[in-house]
Amino acid sequence: MLNRTVLAIAALAIGVTAAAAQDVIAERKALMKQQSAQTAQGAKFMKGEEPFDLAKAKNIFTVLASTSEKIPALFPATSKDGDTKALPAIWEKMDDFKAIAAKLASDAKAAQASVTDEASFKVAFPNVTKSCGGCHQPYRKPAS
Repeated sequence: MLNRTVLAIAALAIGVTAAAAQDVIAERKALMKQQSAQTAQGAKFMKGEEPFDLAKAKNIFTVLASTSEKIPALFPATSKDGDTKALPAIWEKMDDFKAIAAKLASDAKAAQASVTDEASFKVAFPNVTKSCGGCHQPYRKPAS
């Protein structure tokens, strides 16, 4: 009887852990989608596909800063498996991963404060988004 109880508790704990891992994966995917939407908006401004809008431009940097500050906490060791494109290198080099996220947040905040027109946006945006690639290349599975 005791063995069955222990097994039932262990199975429940595994189920709860798996569900929690999927929740954190879903949460980080949602944040990444926010970032992707903002970088897509910035790319439209850069390419002249949409008229420049200072309020939207500042919002790009506000969202990138906010989401970047939240992202490292969404990669607990319990979320290595599941429906994720995260590579194991994230957990092997967590300090570097956190530093890249912090740099993106810092650069985005600085850009948000300094961008005053289209010309300054076109200088700031590529510099801010360098951190995106700096993280995707070592820490994200390539698109298939």
